[in-house]
Amino acid sequence: MGIIEVSDLSFFYGKFQALKNVTLSIEKQKITALIGPSGCGKTTFLRTLNRMNDLVEGACCQGQVLIDGLDIYQKGVDLLELRRKVGLVFQRPNPFPLSIFDNVTYGLRVHGVQDRDVIQERLRWSLESVRLWKELKDSLDRNALSLTGEQQQRLCIARLIAVEPEILLMDEPCSALDLFATEKIEDLMRELKKQYTIVIVTHNMQQAARVSDFTGYFLLGELVEFGETTQIFTAPTDRRTEDYITGRFG
Repeated sequence: MGIIEVSDLSFFYGKFQALKNVTLSIEKQKITALIGPSGCGKTTFLRTLNRMNDLVEGACCQGQVLIDGLDIYQKGVDLLELRRKVGLVFQRPNPFPLSIFDNVTYGLRVHGVQDRDVIQERLRWSLESVRLWKELKDSLDRNALSLTGEQQQRLCIARLIAVEPEILLMDEPCSALDLFATEKIEDLMRELKKQYTIVIVTHNMQQAARVSDFTGYFLLGELVEFGETTQIFTAPTDRRTEDYITGRFG
């Protein structure tokens, strides 16, 4: 059984059905990539995993999403705790217009952590985990918006892992970065999967092939095929997957 178990998941924006009976299992401490053309439901699916879609007026979810055995759509689920456990990295870096220190420790304060020693320990550990500590340890009062795009994205990941999540959701985290910065983020993902389960949406099939253990192909809201990345890219079982992988479609 995976850390995330999704069964017959459908999602609607008003009358529009964005996801159609999606079922899959996501393994712990692996990288799962979601690929497919624009508008196929990848990001919608990603956001169902920590209920970010709840913020969209008229949104409706059907089916079941279990995380560590808990049905996250049942009544009474603590959304603040869910989003601590399942963090989301957005397509474009979104640091707060605050200092580096305040960015990384923001989530800790939201969750009521006040012990200065704990805060300092989590700050250093988080920045070390994303390989920013040596670069920034002497300028923690610097405005985070002054960092490069790649540094900002790593900072946003540090902000998430400071609150000790289990799962990192990444919505095209490299789309706004150049090739060199993308390589550094991909290296970081490989390192982070030693501790976290990662689900990434990407339009870059080469990236999916490079970093992921499992891949799912979405088309028009349907999960067409899901399996080990090597199998998906070398021996897909569905013709639609093969057409997309080989560039005949999408």
